[in-house]
This record gives sequence, C-alpha cells and structure tokens, in this order.
Amino acid sequence: MVNSMTDDSDTPMDSPETDESDRPVSARAFPEGISDRPQRPGRANVVGAGLIGGSVGMALRLQGWHVTASDINLEAQAEAMALGAADAVGFDHQADLTVLAVPVGVVAEVALEVLDKTDGAVTDVGSTKAGICRRIDHPRFVGGHPMAGSEQDGIRGAKPDLFEGAMWVLTPGHSTAEAVFARIRGLVRSFGAETIALPADVHDALVAQVSHVPHLTAATLMNLADSGSVEHRALLRLAAGGFRDMTRISAGRPSIWPDICVANRTAIVQTLDRLIDSLSSVRGLVDEGDRVGLYRLLDQARTARLNLPVGYGTAEQVAEVVVPIPDRPGELAAITTLAAELDVNILDLEISHSGEGRRGVLTLVVDDAIAERLVGGLIARRYRPSLRPAGRSGVGTGNEPGGGGFDAAGGKAKGADHG
Repeated sequence: MVNSMTDDSDTPMDSPETDESDRPVSARAFPEGISDRPQRPGRANVVGAGLIGGSVGMALRLQGWHVTASDINLEAQAEAMALGAADAVGFDHQADLTVLAVPVGVVAEVALEVLDKTDGAVTDVGSTKAGICRRIDHPRFVGGHPMAGSEQDGIRGAKPDLFEGAMWVLTPGHSTAEAVFARIRGLVRSFGAETIALPADVHDALVAQVSHVPHLTAATLMNLADSGSVEHRALLRLAAGGFRDMTRISAGRPSIWPDICVANRTAIVQTLDRLIDSLSSVRGLVDEGDRVGLYRLLDQARTARLNLPVGYGTAEQVAEVVVPIPDRPGELAAITTLAAELDVNILDLEISHSGEGRRGVLTLVVDDAIAERLVGGLIARRYRPSLRPAGRSGVGTGNEPGGGGFDAAGGKAKGADHG
C-alpha cells in the first residue's frame, strides 16, 4: 500500500505501576531534551510524490535529510528524483519520519501500515482530520495539514519554500507522545511555516468555512459563467480581475475534492446551509432595494476583510510561561491547543523533568504583550503557571542553530547533545 499511493495536494502508555526504568523510552512522555528546536537530519519517507509531497521532500533534503519517495505514478516517482525531491525511491523501513501525502480517504490505512513497518514518527498532510484521527490514536502519529498550494499541478510545481509563511495545522491525538509532537512541530517550523494546534473536529469545521466551501463556491461561479457564455459569447471576455480572483482556486486539481467533500461532508453541508441562508438574505436586500441594508452588509465585509490577519507577526519582547504538568500523553497537545484558541503564538517550547517525581515542567516562549492572556487561560484550566522574563531557562525563540537529533521514540538521538 505504501508504494501505491498518489499525492493529496491535500499503543497506550504502560500502566502507572510499571517502573520508569523498565518502560521503553517511547512510552515515556518526558524523556530528556524535549524541544521543538531544529533537529539533526535523519532518514525520511515521503509517500506521495506530488505538489505537497515533493515540496516536503525538497525542504527535508535542503536540511540534509535522506529522503525516500514512493508513488503509484512511477513517472512522478522518477521525477521526484530528477527534480531533487528524493534521494531514493521505494520505502525506507529505517526511517525516522514518514510524511503521508496521499488522498485523505486512504491516509488512515496507510498510516497504520507505516506505523507497523517503522519505528519512526508519522504525519500526514491531508485536508481533513477528524476521520483520520478517530482511526489512529498512536504515540508516534500527529495529524497535519499545511495550508499551502500552487496553481501548478503535481511534482513539477513542487518547491522547497512552498511552506514559507504558510499556516500548518497539527492535530495531535490523546496518545501522541509529547516528544513526537514537539519535534514534528519544530520540523514544520523549520520549513518556514507557522504552526497551530487544533482538535481534529475543530480543524474540519474551520477549513470547511475557509477552504472547502470557498472552493465549491468558486467552482459554482465559474460553471455559472461558463454556461452563460454559451448564450453570450462575450461573457467570459468581460471577466475582470475581481471575478478572476474569486474563481482562481477553481483551477485546482479536481481529483482530490470528492474525497475531501465526503470526508468532511457534515461540516461542509452545515457551512453551505449558512451560506445559502446568507445569500437568501442578500437576495432579499437587493429585491427590496434596501440601500441602507446593502451598505451595512458591504461595509461590514470590507472592514472584516481589511482586518484579516496575515500572520502572528514578530514579538518585540518575549516572556516565558512556565507550567508544571503531569507525566502523561496529551498534556502538551492540550496546552498548545489552548494557546491556539486564545490566539497566542508559541515561539518556542521545552519540557524538562521536575524533581517532584513523575511530573514535567513545560516552558513556553510567547509574546510578552499577550503572555498574561495565556496565563489566565491556563489558570482557568486548573494549571498553575508562572510568568517570568525570557532567558532564565535558556529557552530561546526557536531560531538558534543546532538542536537535538530527531528521535520519534522521544529519547536522545545518536550523537545528539542535549547539554
């Protein structure tokens, strides 16, 4: 299966009674040196050699990773080699990391197969997450979705900087090992992407609104104009910049969208219903000649569009939020998800052992101006955070050179120096 997929340019912890020294390192939530800083390059599989898979392969190779690519399309597989997206073709059973760039309908099946065949971390780039994450609750799996694309199709559109400035959503599960999540997050950030952690169902509801329904709307508008052009030949020649901007995304590869729409149909249908209701209201305003209502609608939309965020920006001053957390899977994911809900960008993070037994200390570097917002949210969730000026713990902003090796099991990679 892992050799037959094309690109989608889209075990519980041991019981508490088990002695810590007898537990495999992959079962420990807080091995030494957990951080999301850049890792030493290792070996990676990229399953699916299309636009996203190819771009991931190129970005990994640029950092010194050895990348093995596979694809059902042997031409795309060969092109991945020729274009510098891979060092080899096939499947590397010794890989530290496997990235699945396959259709969303088969992600779960392929992920389970890869988790069985390798000891490395596994992530995907699919456009829907809830169905996948329901089927896979594994310490070494983190769901992912890079919000990036190109008008160019397939491997020939791949480029190593595709993810620069893009938002990359991560959807860790309840069993995801803290080390795996932190290091996948760090790797994504090393591609130049901004990361945000969300529950899988929340992700699907949000992307239905900002990606899936807009794509369907653009396709519908384009088809409406196209059918009208049969009767009025000049119609499409009148399509100015606004129409072209609105319908640009309809030129995307259609083959991935049936899977996406089926996988996320509940959220998409709910959003379509809201859109239809809103359009009905607009129809009423136009039909009634309600100038005031129309102006209010358009002015509200203009203000919202002008205030649309383009990124988190750069923090002028940073602070450290220090949080004692229990040694169990899911704590890091819960806190990073809370930060996303509060619109707090985590610039860097690190987990160290506490002297209080099976506990850890999580240090988050955030913008000083909004650090209190995160502290308040944590207190509301019954954590006991403290706030201090950045630098006391040695945690930086994630831009420092070096860092430990990528080890999906969460321990020190061979040759890594964790200080």
